[in-house]
Amino acid sequence: MIKAHIVKKVAADLNLKDSEALAVIDSILESMKEIIVKDGRLEIRDFGVFRVKERKPRMGRNPKDKKVYPIPPRKVVTFKIGKELKDTSVVEDQPSSGAGGGTP
Repeated sequence: MIKAHIVKKVAADLNLKDSEALAVIDSILESMKEIIVKDGRLEIRDFGVFRVKERKPRMGRNPKDKKVYPIPPRKVVTFKIGKELKDTSVVEDQPSSGAGGGTP
């Protein structure tokens, strides 16, 4: 599902125009971003926790020419699913997509 689908669903559920629903969704997402940047952590009870973690520097390798190069440390946002969401059958039925996300 993409943001446009979420906007359509919220608009239908709350009897709003798409533009009004988009403003609501954008406001929520902007607030979430600000909290994660400011505090490094955002917990939504029964849903999950977003957390900023620092990845350690490491050595990478180009598979084509086997050249080794350093990868600097960086910050990433991780998500740990909440117990109530984890216990729903919807999440359990989904195949694991791995660390890269994308389609299964």
